[in-house]
Formats: sequence, structure tokens, C-alpha cells
Amino acid sequence: MPVQGRGAELVKRERAAEIVVPFVLVVVVMIGLCAASLDILSAARAFVGGESRWSKAQKIAVSSLQHYVTSSKESDYQQFLDAIAVPLGDHRARVELDRVHPDMAIVTAGFRRGGIDKADIPGMARLYRYFHNVGSIRNAVAVWVEADHSIDELVALGADVHARIHQGDHTPTWIDATSLHLRTIDERLTPLEYAFSDALGNASRETANLLRAWFCLVAATMVLIAAQRARRLLDDRARAVNELRASEDRFQLAVAGSNDGLWDWDRMTGHVYLSPRLRQMLGLASNGAGASIFLCLHPQDRRQVMRAVTAHVWRHAPLDVEFRIPHQDGNARWFHARGASSRDAAGTSRRMAGSVTEITERRRADAMLFAAKERAEVTLQSIGDAVITTDARGRIDYLNPSAERLTHWTTERARGLPVSAVCQFVAESSGRSIDDPVMQVLAGHADWNHDDKLVLASTEGPSTAIDLTATPIRDRAGNMDGVVLVMRDVSSDREHAAQLSYQASHDVLTGLINRREFERRLARAMTSAENNARPFTVLYLDLDQFKVVNDTCSHAAGDELLRQISALFLRRVRATDAVARLGGDEFVVLLEDCAQDDALTVAEDLRAAIGDLHFAFGERGFATSASIGLVSLNTDQRLAREDILGAADAACHLAKEKGRNRVQTYHLDDDEVLVRQTEMCWVSRIQAALANNRLRIYAQDIVDLRQPMQHHHVELLVRMVGEDGQIVPPRAFIPAAERYGLMPSIDRWVVQSAFSALRNALDRNAADVPSLCTINLSGTSLSEDGLAVFLRQQFAEFAIAPSSICFEITETAAISSLSRATAFIHDMRALGCSFSLDDFGAGMSSFTYLKHLPVDFVKIEGSFVTDMIDDPIDFAMVEAINNIGHVTGKRTIAECVGTPELLAAVHRLGIDFAQGFVLSIPHPFLQEHEASTPVREPAPSSTE
Repeated sequence: MPVQGRGAELVKRERAAEIVVPFVLVVVVMIGLCAASLDILSAARAFVGGESRWSKAQKIAVSSLQHYVTSSKESDYQQFLDAIAVPLGDHRARVELDRVHPDMAIVTAGFRRGGIDKADIPGMARLYRYFHNVGSIRNAVAVWVEADHSIDELVALGADVHARIHQGDHTPTWIDATSLHLRTIDERLTPLEYAFSDALGNASRETANLLRAWFCLVAATMVLIAAQRARRLLDDRARAVNELRASEDRFQLAVAGSNDGLWDWDRMTGHVYLSPRLRQMLGLASNGAGASIFLCLHPQDRRQVMRAVTAHVWRHAPLDVEFRIPHQDGNARWFHARGASSRDAAGTSRRMAGSVTEITERRRADAMLFAAKERAEVTLQSIGDAVITTDARGRIDYLNPSAERLTHWTTERARGLPVSAVCQFVAESSGRSIDDPVMQVLAGHADWNHDDKLVLASTEGPSTAIDLTATPIRDRAGNMDGVVLVMRDVSSDREHAAQLSYQASHDVLTGLINRREFERRLARAMTSAENNARPFTVLYLDLDQFKVVNDTCSHAAGDELLRQISALFLRRVRATDAVARLGGDEFVVLLEDCAQDDALTVAEDLRAAIGDLHFAFGERGFATSASIGLVSLNTDQRLAREDILGAADAACHLAKEKGRNRVQTYHLDDDEVLVRQTEMCWVSRIQAALANNRLRIYAQDIVDLRQPMQHHHVELLVRMVGEDGQIVPPRAFIPAAERYGLMPSIDRWVVQSAFSALRNALDRNAADVPSLCTINLSGTSLSEDGLAVFLRQQFAEFAIAPSSICFEITETAAISSLSRATAFIHDMRALGCSFSLDDFGAGMSSFTYLKHLPVDFVKIEGSFVTDMIDDPIDFAMVEAINNIGHVTGKRTIAECVGTPELLAAVHRLGIDFAQGFVLSIPHPFLQEHEASTPVREPAPSSTE
């Protein structure tokens, strides 16, 4: 049967594509060849034009230099430089194109200096990159390279002439020799220019010949393709005719036949007719005998089929039988045969006819349906959910074993009863019964559900918490045929959920509420204070010396102490007050409807009770105490929830700093608390700056007073970029970082960033790389065991010479841990690093420790230097430190040198180095490698 409709259209399109696509490809190839050839010719033309400008510029350069030799005029020499820039630009572009990955910006700049039009440069670059080793182009490139050698010689000669004329050393003999040298170079370049033009001309002719050859080849290819396509079209036409005939034959057979096989048995003559379809179904040959049909049957079905045929012939029984036929793959196929007889007047069967239908798929579907039913019944018997099914009237049909156990009813007892007679569903929150869900579904609420939690009430047992779903059962027509109820026992789940809810709002160790629950209650108290004018107070408690208990008697002792403290809190506060453990040994108490004076009494009572506890664990006893921060708010005062806890925490920290075991009250105008609170706010800002790479490194020169013009020594300073883009000076955030232990992270960031910037600057041969960089290390960093290992890793990773790094430590940090500082200094000095002792003179015993610290530089405390001109004592301190430093073999540095008069005074004292705004203000370190984030630098301050 011929292809029609959309199929025919698809076939036509596919055939059209098969014809057109090859020709399109050939045309595309030709267009590509033409474009490439034109590009090559255009590039060759551009090179010829460039050679012309190159030659003119070379001649002008030689002539200008010749005039300069005799006239000594700078204008002649400048004209020489302008002219020679053309060959040099072409030379720079050619050298860059020889690289594996050339920088096209450099190539473009070079050719532009050579007078090449910008539009011709990409084609020239492609021609050189891909064809500089091909034929005449290779010859042209060789000539170009040879000519560039002479240009280099001409440039060198020009520089020598310029130097000699500036020195006045231009004798007549030298002038003659130089003129001769210029003529020699010019004579050497002239034939090279002609050779370059000839080579490019040959390249153009070769390209034209190649294009003609390609066109001939493509034309021949198109002729061959056309011939081959015509032959294929003829073959396809013949094949289509044959397929059309075969399709017509199949169509006639499909009309004549059917899915069922037909048979006809003339019992008088014994002739049996089997339709082709039946023979195919039974696997018989086209000329097989009818008697062989029984031999095709499965051995177990032959006797059954023979008895059915005999009963039909002799006893007029209906002929309706199912049987199997073995298949070649080893499986049996099922068939259903029906038949009828034509009988004579005596009732004898004279002729039989009928049909045979294959029912393999139906039998397989029946088997699968039976298996599915068995699986469903087994599943219902074994699942843990209780399942109840009803008919269309809502009467119970079936209860699975789980439903029988949950309802205490058997299927036999419950069958035929309404669900409401067996199950009573109650809302857990109200205790009221709900309407029968089955009847609601049957009434049309197919998506029935209940928002409340449900309980199954039973007169024969305890009530059970359940999850309940009710779903309609529909027949094939979509009509509702019943309802299925599924109940799941969730008693343990709800108990577990209640336990989880308690754990989510309470501390596991102490049983007190946790931070989240406390914040919820605090928000409620704030709302109550606003709406009902009820004051409230927050107490923030931190146990003093709690770490001693943990370190002395293990964490079990610490846990027991926390439990006892928690029990003490609950005994000392009202039932309406909230006590929470925030973590570790920190507690917080919310006193609702409590003014400041009453809250202070409660806080003192708690502090005294904790002091009277006298905790004992095993044979050890410990005195206990607590520092308490108190924040009391009334209707006239407003603070955010986070600010309330922050203020209480800051007040608690201040109580610790004032000697512990005390109550510190927070006031809105309390500067001490505000300072602590501000420092605590800085913690998150510093952490965010570290996470988002918003720290910057600045550098300030340390000038050698003996060689003031050589600025090769700098100190690296850290700045922070604020959220608004402003640069934040170190005095704003460094105190908070030191107080809250963030300096090691900042120090390590500075080391990694500085080493990375140095490595990048060294790789690009930057001229501004200092020979010695001073990096500050805090006292907290010195106390870390892994600092030396970290620094060695950074030196190895960035390949930075240790001799180029000087680490600066403060005098107080070094003296506070003298042995650790000394060991660290020895370790790093062995690696090649140098050290500077900062803020020298600020300590109580500076001179005593100076001879024990193996440092290279001593920085004189800036407060002494600043006032040394007006204060004789400060002048004497500076002079003494400088003398002691020199006696101990150390070089001295005066910091905070802010005026020329101060610089002169420092220089007179013989101090080796000076640092201050009069010499240099801090500037970004190796600016090219700073982040691209725009920042706004504040005006420098003398305190930085």
C-alpha cells in the first residue's frame, strides 16, 4: 500500500535533502575556498603595502641619522626615531606572532606603528601564523628576519651616535666612519626590500593558481556527484515500484484474511480446509493434511479436544474448547476453537466449520490478574496499616488482620455493619467525635481529610492515636463502588514528636530551655512591654573559672556542676521567669514584669547563692562564683532582641574584667559597656571580611637615613573594606580582633596575601618589589604551636626567599611568653628571616630583655619619638634606646616621624631608620594585584 499523508511528505523531504545537501556542501566548500583565497590575497596586498611603508621609513631613518651625524641637531635624531619606529613596530608584531599563544593586542599595536591599516591586521596575522612556513611566504619571512637584523644594527648605531654627540666626542674621522657604516647598512637593506616584494608577488600568483586548480577540482567533483545521484535516483525509482507492488499484495491479503483462523471439514469426503492464517497459527505447511492437526496439539490437550469433537458430532454438544500448541521457542501458545455442524435429516453431522482464536495474551493476563489478586491479599494480610473496605452503601466488606487488632473486631462480626458501628473517630484537641468519613466520601467528598489529629476510641481497649485516609473505590465507568479506609497507628510517632519538640526547646544536660525557646519568650516579653507597659529584665550569667573544674576533674564534673547550678536557678526565680542555658557555662534569665531595682536584688541573690554552693566532686572541692550582666528595659526604652542579648553579654564581660563575682548593670549611656558591645559587634564584621576577602594590605616605607633615596624596606599594614566600600583603619577593628582571638586568622591571611602578591610581582619582573617586607605577628599568633609550620609551608608554596621577610612582634607579646618567642625567633632566623621588636620602651623591663631577644631591628615606641623635641625625658629615652640597640648589635627604627623637624632630630641622634608620614603615607601594596573592588580611602591619620 503506498505511503500517504504526512509520511509521504516526510519521505519527499528526506529525498530532497539527500539530493540537495551534497551540492550545498560543495557550494559551501567553494565559498570557503574563495573567502580563504581572497583573505590570503588581501593579506599579501597588505604585506606589500607594509613593505612599501617599511622601505620608505628605513630610507628616511638612514637619511635622518646621516644628517644628525653632520648637524648634531636633536630634531634630526627625533626624525630618525620616528622613522625607525615603523620597522621596529613590524618587528615587534612578527616576534609576537612567532609565539605559541600570541597577544593580539601587541600584534595590533606593532602593525599600527608600522603604518598598517587596522582592518588589514587580522588577515596579515592569519597569513603569517598559518602560512609562514609555506612556499614563497616562507622566503618572504626569511628576508624579513634578515632585514630586521640590519634594522637592529641601525638602531644600535643610532643610539651610539646619539651618545657620542651628547658627550661631544664626534671627530671628523668618526663622522666619516659612521657615514660609511650607514651607507653599508642601507646598501644591504635595499636588495632585501626587493626580495621581500618579489616573494610576496610569487605568493599571490601561487594563491591564484591554487584557486584555479581548486575550482577545477570542485567542478569535476560536482559532475561526479550529479552522475552518482542520478543513478541512485533511477535505482530508487525501480525499488519503489517493486515495493508498491508488494504493498498492494499485502493489502489484498489483509482484506481477505482476519486475525482468526478459519477451518472447514467435509465429513463425507474427508476434505479439510485450513485458511492460511490458521495454518500460520498452527505452524502447518501450506499443503499439510487435516489429520495432522491433532498432532500439532500439546500432548496433554489432544484427548480433551478429541472428546469435545466426538461429543459435538454424536451428542450435539457445543464445540467450544481451549488447547495449547507448542512453539519453537519452547513455550506453549493458547488457542480457543469454536465450531458448528451441518446435519442431515437424521441428525448426522455431514460438515463442520468454525474459527480458531489465539488467547495466549488473555490467558497470560488472567494469570497475572490472579497473581496480582493473591499478592494484594497477602499484602493486606501482612502490612502494618489497618485497612477496611466497604461497599457502595458504606457497609463493611473486609478487615485485614491489622484492622482486626486495632478495632478488636473480626471480619465475620463486622461484615455488613456501618463503619460507625465498629470505629469511633475523635478529634484529639477537642475530644469530640467526627462524622463517619465513609459516608462523607460516598456523599461526594472524594478528597476528604481532617485538619485535627485523630484518635480511635474503643470500648474494648485503650484509645489509639491514628492517621486516617478515606479513598473512594471506582469501577471502570468511574462510578463509586465503595470506600477504603486506611488507619495507621501513630501513637509512638506522636510520643516521639512530643519528645523531639521538648528537646528542640530544652537543653539536654540541664533541662533548662535553650536559646531558641528563650528568644521566643523574650520576643513575647518585648511585645507585652510595648502593649501593656510591663518592664522586664534580662540577666546574663557566666560561671567564673568553670574551665578549672573541667580541666581538674574531667567534663563529668563540669556537667554535674552545670546541673546543680541549673537546679539552683529554678529554686531562686519565680515560676513565670525563664531560665535558659545558651551553651557552655553561659546562662540567661528573663524576669518578666520586673523593674531594675527588683531585678538587681534577684541578681545579687543568685550571685550569692552560687558563691555559697561549694561544689564538690570526688575528693575535690571548688569555690563557685558567677559574673552577671543585667539589662532592664521599660516602656520608654527600645532595643532589638539581638541588641538586648548583646548588651547583657557585654555587661557580663565587663563584670569579668572588673574582677568577676559581681553584677554589672547596663545603661544606655554606659560607655564601658558600649565599648565592649561595639567590640563584640566587630567580631562578626571581621569574620565576614575574612570570608568575603575584604581585607587589604597597605605598605609604608621604612627609610634608611644613611641612604634616604633607596626605599627598599616597607612595613605591611592591614586595612578592612567596610560594607559601604570605605577603608576601615586598623585602630577600629584590631582591638576587637585581639580581644576575641581573631588575630591569628588575620595574621595568616596577611602572610598568604603578601606572599601571593610578592610571587606575582616577581613573576612579572615588577620594578617596585621591595627587598625587605616587614609583617606584624600578634602575641596570640606567637602562642600557636603550628605557626612555624604554617610559615614554612607558605615559603615553600610561593617560593619566597625568607631573607626578604622580616617579622615584627611587639615588646609586650615577646616578654609575656619569652621562651616561646625566643624559640620561634631562632627557628625562623635559621630559615633566613629577620625580626623587628615593635613598640620598644613601652614595657616595664625593656632593657632587661633586650639582650635576650635575638632580633635584628628595634622600633622605638612612637609616643617617645613624637614628643622628643619638646620633652627632655622622651628625648633621653629615645637616645638611650638607640644607644642600647647599637651596643647589642641591633639596628634602630624611629616610628611616628611626622614632621621635618622631628626627622632632623632623629637623624642627629644617629638612628638608623625612620618611618612616618613625613617620609611616606601607607599605600596599597603592589597595587596591580589588589582586588578590583572599588574602595574609598580615608585621609591618613597620625595614629595609624
